[in-house]
Amino acid sequence: MPDALPLRSPALLDAAGAAALVGSYVAVSKGAALKDIGRIDMHMGRFIGLSPLCLVATADASSKQDVTPRGDPPGSFKVLDERTIALADRPGNNRLDTLKNLLENPEIALIFLIPGVTETVRVAGTARLSVDPDLLASMAVQGKEPKCAIVISVRQAYLHCAKALLRSKLWQPDYVQPRGAFPSISRMVGDQIGLSEEDKKTAEARTERAYKDGLWAPIP
Repeated sequence: MPDALPLRSPALLDAAGAAALVGSYVAVSKGAALKDIGRIDMHMGRFIGLSPLCLVATADASSKQDVTPRGDPPGSFKVLDERTIALADRPGNNRLDTLKNLLENPEIALIFLIPGVTETVRVAGTARLSVDPDLLASMAVQGKEPKCAIVISVRQAYLHCAKALLRSKLWQPDYVQPRGAFPSISRMVGDQIGLSEEDKKTAEARTERAYKDGLWAPIP
């Protein structure tokens, strides 16, 4: 395990020092420099088709950023053509951070992952929302269509090497924590916002019901 964090705040570089540091790195390899092909080819298309999880980054008009996970059965992330992909917007907590950001700023970036595979696919571009009935029908799971889809016009697309996932041993059991190592999310959030014990229990029951019955459609 890493050593303990220092007790003091770390010293930070000024702009000149940071620029000098960045300039001291080894030059990018030709392959890495050229691998952004700006479109979804057959390799990345197959990867996205097998992916059940992607991380979605957006920002609002003031550049306040958000990253959120999106999970679906493989085949639910749609490659419509080499420059267009689509994601379903499934039920969540209704903060709607991603959708609200896209109303102000269409820029979006994604990382697609496949369990057991240590490489990833990175995509960036601009996004718009769609309620096209054929598209939503193609994204149905257990007969439940999403309320809308996020359709991305691809500007950047490339395969990313395995080093981060190898270092993290993400798909190996080495760092797996038992679920009991943490309280439930409802209880942790309840502590953070000052809920009573009774309200924490109510929130836990509501969350468990959402996990069981609300993955593909909102619970009435």
